[in-house]
Amino acid sequence: MSDPKSESIESVLAENRSFHPPKSFAEAARIGTRETYERMWSQSIDDPERFWGRIACELPWLEPFDEVLDWSDAPVAKWFGGGKINASHVCLDQHLETERADKVALIFEGEPMGDGGPEIRTFTYAELHGEVCRFANVLKARGIGKGDRVAIYMPMIPEAAMAMLACARIGAIHSVVFGGFSATSLEDRILDGGCKAVITADGGWRRGTVLPLKPAVDEAIAKCEATEGGSPVETVLCVQRCGNEVDWTEGRDFWLHDELMEVSDECEPEPMDSEDVLFLLYTSGSTGKPKGIVHTTGGYMVGAYLSTRFVFDLQEDDVYWCTADIGWITGHTYIVYGPLANGATMVMYEGAPNAPHEGRFWEICERHKVSVFYTAPTAIRAFMKWGDEHVERYDLSSLRLLGTVGEPINPAAWIWYRDKVGGGRCPIVDTWWQTETGGIMITPLPGVSATKPGSATQPFFGVDAAIVDENGRELPDGQGGLLAIRKPWPSMLRGIWGDEARFRETYWSKWEHAGKPHFYFPGDGARKDPEGNFWIMGRVDDVLNVSGHRLSTMEIESALVSHPSVVEAAVVPRPDDLTGEAIVAFVIPTGSVEDVQAIVEELRDHVATEIGKLARPAEIRITTRLPKTRSGKIMRRLLRAIAAGDDVTQDTTTLEDPTILDELRAGGPA
Repeated sequence: MSDPKSESIESVLAENRSFHPPKSFAEAARIGTRETYERMWSQSIDDPERFWGRIACELPWLEPFDEVLDWSDAPVAKWFGGGKINASHVCLDQHLETERADKVALIFEGEPMGDGGPEIRTFTYAELHGEVCRFANVLKARGIGKGDRVAIYMPMIPEAAMAMLACARIGAIHSVVFGGFSATSLEDRILDGGCKAVITADGGWRRGTVLPLKPAVDEAIAKCEATEGGSPVETVLCVQRCGNEVDWTEGRDFWLHDELMEVSDECEPEPMDSEDVLFLLYTSGSTGKPKGIVHTTGGYMVGAYLSTRFVFDLQEDDVYWCTADIGWITGHTYIVYGPLANGATMVMYEGAPNAPHEGRFWEICERHKVSVFYTAPTAIRAFMKWGDEHVERYDLSSLRLLGTVGEPINPAAWIWYRDKVGGGRCPIVDTWWQTETGGIMITPLPGVSATKPGSATQPFFGVDAAIVDENGRELPDGQGGLLAIRKPWPSMLRGIWGDEARFRETYWSKWEHAGKPHFYFPGDGARKDPEGNFWIMGRVDDVLNVSGHRLSTMEIESALVSHPSVVEAAVVPRPDDLTGEAIVAFVIPTGSVEDVQAIVEELRDHVATEIGKLARPAEIRITTRLPKTRSGKIMRRLLRAIAAGDDVTQDTTTLEDPTILDELRAGGPA
């Protein structure tokens, strides 16, 4: 058994600034007092069945549930047993008998800018309902029904959301695959899920060029056909988006626009048991095949509904924009299911944030009067690098709330976001959650929380979070350790598709030896400060062990980015005979660097000053780019191989620009 002290993570980053919500915001917020939050949170922890039963009743059930939670087969939970519900019905039908029927549900803006401006399409709730029903009838006409799996491989266009809701309407299980993934990645997900159909497009627009999608589908299906069991795909539905030439297989491939002409705009929602599967979403780590995370209908929809409502303080007149891709869990919960369940008006944008110029996001905010804006820290750091002028030329006075998602945000980026984008007046909700959790778990409530740059603050309703050691013992405030969730919550994953043993081993076995088999382990390190704020310190896999000290890479990265000459940094370990591991930092400067060695020494000293000499990087490599997926995730496992001088053997097909690897190798240590 490990010594708990040796497994603790040393927190060395100090951040004491605190920002209270403006009084005017708190007075109008859905939850505007600390007392209200604490009362509701205590209810959700002390009497979760009563709390969640009350919240669930705010949704339109087709048949009422008779039991809130069955945890007898833990860690497999059953929420809202006996109830029948349909996610598409929750998102659309419930609004049709209200004034929201004619309210705009979706504002879509395409990437290309023509002489007359951008392509903009809008859908009211009534119009979106009709489109989804027609789409659902197309699926039914192709023999797709309840329980069938459907892969969705799409650009960020309205039809992607419609495809998800159409699957949900008829009880088919959707498996959305990010449109930047390779044919091999798509093949793996089709085979693992046994997908009967694929919904795709000829292509999508990205930085002014067409990114073909249908050819990757054809290649993936061909690879599936070459496997022992053959391809399960019987139907490919294709949206004609860009007009690029595509190959066609008669009898299998169908243009969606042709099929839509043949069907009705009425389709009754399939009554789904609360625990019927709504979707699969694959997530992968550094090793092993991708995991098909299973989310069911009732609990997921309750979690999506409540978290969207309170975390973003959604008001009836808000225009809400989450910039994530539909292929990630953020796109599922906070573009489609959460906002629509709340009757919100949401924005969807097809392309890149710097196409055709680096102010495109802010132009969109100005044009559509966006009031709630939710994006990733890596995007914020890109905005910082591009320059304040791209923000300052637009009127962002409509913004009232900002959010971040995807990874811990460093304090320098948080402050820039608050000052430059929010004008110093907008609360920031820095949210922590995962594909597996289904919804936000730790977050500020914008009308209540005193936010601190870099802290996700406090647990959301129903979330019993703690910082513990290797034996599941809660650690004192200020000491870094392992993040654990000690009670079930409605939107939690229900399994890994086809692999229950992996589900139990990956997420529930960490503290089994200590008699705590039902503690969920998200794989993150964290600490809690004396005010009860949680500070996520990054993946435990990314913790460095330098001379016996376990250090968070995120905190070292934050220290580097706090230097005015640095816009972004990624820190990884490399083996070292003396210290066990040495710290290697890849740094993007704010401008050109004339004296590399001078800036390297300055940055080393800066880190030593900010958090201590033991965190001083052994190497700093100056670069113009970092290896990222198209969604903006830094691929640190590739940097680890480069830092160690090893060959890159991992899958690189998800890299936005594979040429970055040669550039990083050529750069060498400074």
